[in-house]
Amino acid sequence: VEGKVVVVTGAGRGIGAAIAMLMAQHGAKVVVNDIGVSLAGEGGDQAPANEVVAEIKKAGGEAVANGDSVAGFASAGKIIQCAVDTFGRIDCVVNNAGVLRDVIFHKMTEDDWDIVVNVMLKGAFNTCRHAADHYRKQESGSFVHMTSTSGLIGAMGQVNYGAAKMGLAALSKNIAIDMQRFNVRSNCIAPTAW
Repeated sequence: VEGKVVVVTGAGRGIGAAIAMLMAQHGAKVVVNDIGVSLAGEGGDQAPANEVVAEIKKAGGEAVANGDSVAGFASAGKIIQCAVDTFGRIDCVVNNAGVLRDVIFHKMTEDDWDIVVNVMLKGAFNTCRHAADHYRKQESGSFVHMTSTSGLIGAMGQVNYGAAKMGLAALSKNIAIDMQRFNVRSNCIAPTAW
């Protein structure tokens, strides 16, 4: 990834922050995207993204914070545009943003469903769709989607999360088929909580 421009969504904490810092350590210019909400999707604070950017810069890397939401099509476009405006291009999108609303299925509300699916599955579509225009023109690019064993195998109280994560696997496969003619790759990583 040396010299490449990478967007990492949900990069203010946890796995996303680790991915952003690792990308920068290997020479990537990183857009650290995070709206700073809780795991349940509540609140909002730019501090987590800013802290990751500060860590990257302290280590000699290049990064910029972005606080736009992946869940809205137009706001997701601003994330990709931030990469292009700041670093001149976009080479990789890591779709890591996610929220949890774990609840047993017969008690799950429409809001519990919508927020999880909108952030993880629709959010990944949104960022990929905006990046795809740039990838086609430059005939290169990569998508990395964080899926989960909750989708691939199943988990208690995670109907919303599991459906979104399984959807990400299908999204990734189909993007790979559609975009291969432009030398664009799309792959998934499936970490598991243990």
